[in-house]
Amino acid sequence: MFVMELTYTAPVEAVEEEMDAHIAWLDGYYASGVFLASGRKVPRDGGVILAHGVSRAEIEKIATEDPFTVAGVCTYRITEFIATRTSSDLAAARENPVL
Repeated sequence: MFVMELTYTAPVEAVEEEMDAHIAWLDGYYASGVFLASGRKVPRDGGVILAHGVSRAEIEKIATEDPFTVAGVCTYRITEFIATRTSSDLAAARENPVL
């Protein structure tokens, strides 16, 4: 599983100009089952996406396709972790590590 942390590198007004395209991009990855949750950080200086089911290389490619990245209004920090425990709602994303 991945935590994709976005940090805005431009004023929020510039981010807002790309919001419709960003939401369409999010919708595509929700439809494919890759994205599990997303939202704005508080304070509003970026956002967070939880993703799963793809490799590190794939998630990095996905981040480069974000209209926010293309427009140069954010950077990504991607953290991979093994979700060995989840709520029942996220049971499908649970992982069993090889010991």
